[in-house]
Amino acid sequence: MKLNRSFIIIYLLAAYSLAGCQKSADRKDLFTPVTAPASPVSDAAPLKGTIKGTMLAGKTYTIGDDVIIDVKDTLIIQEGVTINFTGRYGIGVKGTLISLGTKAKPNYMTFPGIVKTDQPGADPTKDPAFAGKWSGIICAPTCKLLVIKWTHIEFAGGAVGNGAVSAISTKPYPIYFQNPAGIFVMEDSWIYGSIDDPIRTLGGKIAMFRNTFEKCGYTGGEALNAKAGTIGDFAYNVCIGIATNGPKFSNAGAATGVPPTNVRVYNNTIINCGYRRSEAGRGGSINFEEGAGGMAYNNLMINCKYGLRVVKAPIADIANLSYGNNYSYADDVDLVNQFYPPGYLSQAPITDIPKPSAFLPAGWKVGDVYNAPALVKANDPMLVNGPVPLPAGYNLKDVVVVGTYNLRLKPGSPCIGKGNTTFSPESLVPLDPKYGATEITPPGKDMGAYQSNGNGNQHN
Repeated sequence: MKLNRSFIIIYLLAAYSLAGCQKSADRKDLFTPVTAPASPVSDAAPLKGTIKGTMLAGKTYTIGDDVIIDVKDTLIIQEGVTINFTGRYGIGVKGTLISLGTKAKPNYMTFPGIVKTDQPGADPTKDPAFAGKWSGIICAPTCKLLVIKWTHIEFAGGAVGNGAVSAISTKPYPIYFQNPAGIFVMEDSWIYGSIDDPIRTLGGKIAMFRNTFEKCGYTGGEALNAKAGTIGDFAYNVCIGIATNGPKFSNAGAATGVPPTNVRVYNNTIINCGYRRSEAGRGGSINFEEGAGGMAYNNLMINCKYGLRVVKAPIADIANLSYGNNYSYADDVDLVNQFYPPGYLSQAPITDIPKPSAFLPAGWKVGDVYNAPALVKANDPMLVNGPVPLPAGYNLKDVVVVGTYNLRLKPGSPCIGKGNTTFSPESLVPLDPKYGATEITPPGKDMGAYQSNGNGNQHN
């Protein structure tokens, strides 16, 4: 299915002066750089209050109360840094935060001394992943730049206390970004656990590439809940065991004059999402609603409660929404019958796998109920080692972490070579090894987050 993009997107690109093509060195409005390590942050005592400078490579820092990065300040976190939170404290970002973990030496933001409870069938009411042990990275509307690279964010999303962060926001998300004119880059990182959405954005230009989201949302929450004029790319991410959806897009809360939410969602692997959200019609894979448009191609959706949902009340921006070349697999007939959720505006592109004409009844119309039991356990995507078919003794809600799975594709997988590579990323953020995206990965020819040529997601 291919629909025309609106004039407003052309206007948006012009208005932002082709931001995606600019280097950070040309974007002096984005950040006030510091000279590392000229202003090293001390690790001698627990941190609190205002903070700026550089957290030095390999050191461990303790957060003993809320910390704040002021409007004109920058905090850079070098590789191999561990930040331990000792309570429901957070990092309030009025200025700029840059976390520069590497593949060899990732950074950690965590709560020490907790044993992860990842065995199948574990009681979520007793799971520390959903306990919100610290609040999160809470960005003010003045935060122009947030960059997170090769960083583990664990056990966050707890209630914001009465400290300095509460003056910015009382909303408890592991990452909260709310500057419509700002830039948020997150790549090659992990979020493990949250009470609600692990990431909530209210506007801004985003580049979210090659990340992994595990066990996010206790009884509700999406891997990314993008609202209020968020624009950009969400690609090559793994979303597993999310309470509601993988990514969800809405234009709710957008200010007058702000271009509407429009995100290109491609080459993601979304597994067993939607099972901690009990409401009918809620939970699943990818969701567009309430004035949001974008694209959704080349996504691999495995055992999700619902397929791609295009909501009609409040209606998505269907005039500026295109999708296709998506791959669905399910072990249960109820899930098969929701590949194109009845009651919604989700069309059935001929490029999808399984081919819609092979199982939808003659005369099927968008939103109609259908029954396709022959699809149960059909179209195995052939992962190297994954929960396909659902392991014996497991419930659908039990698959919540990557663990020892290898989600790459085996040679001969039906996902190989079936992707759409005819479109481009939005590419609205600067390219820079520190102050922007390291790489804007273009659409891949294989379905899902892992490409047979080694590109895409680099985890496991």
